[in-house]
Amino acid sequence: MKQVRFEEHEVPYKVLGQFGLTREMIEDLPLFALEDIGRGRRSPVLPIRVSDEDGQTVKSRTRFALVRLDDGKVDVVFYPVLETSPLEQYSEEQQKQLMDGKAILAQVETAEGRQKMFVQIDPGTRQVMSVATPIIGRNLQVLSDEMRLGSAEIRSIQNGEPLTFLVDDETVTVGIDLNDRTGLRFCDGDSQKWKEQAKREWDKYTFGCYGCWVTDEDGNLDYVPEEQYTEELWNEQKKSAERHAASLRK
Repeated sequence: MKQVRFEEHEVPYKVLGQFGLTREMIEDLPLFALEDIGRGRRSPVLPIRVSDEDGQTVKSRTRFALVRLDDGKVDVVFYPVLETSPLEQYSEEQQKQLMDGKAILAQVETAEGRQKMFVQIDPGTRQVMSVATPIIGRNLQVLSDEMRLGSAEIRSIQNGEPLTFLVDDETVTVGIDLNDRTGLRFCDGDSQKWKEQAKREWDKYTFGCYGCWVTDEDGNLDYVPEEQYTEELWNEQKKSAERHAASLRK
């Protein structure tokens, strides 16, 4: 399967709809989320619902990503939220690093046998992500050549530590993040800002054309269509519109 740029008309809304994700829900996502989805990246963690064999509705949460199959058609891959991260094959030290949010180098069991890969936990789903070392290694080599980095600095990045340096007197930090399409994420600022950048915060209310995404105290997203708005939501929408109008007048 190959991942490329996806256009809006290619999104398989019928498949997503089978899991309770309507076209309106997707189109009401923030622009940054739609951009990520269009580039083959994983979506935010979204609520889904399906019917089991007994006709009962089962609710869960998942990310999804679009993939282009060999025949050119577009399909969906889901990354459901797990109760715990499957870390049995890693050492205690590696598990600690992974739980701390770091990307590490490790030997991973694959269908082709044990392979050396970069590994990282997706904090939103607790899924363990892995990417073959040559892919990240190539991107690190390009970075090294461009920024004239030494072997010690490259090893530091490979060990999951973000590296901070100056570019035209501006502080820049780079580190391995398997959520990024290149495996490397850049940030203007120091390592602390780099770590905070990964935690993309949502407003409590994100209004769209058809409804509103609401974030609860635990950071979970749920969707409320406009026809189900409460008085509180109508008031919040009015405030949001007023803030937007005020920002345009500045």
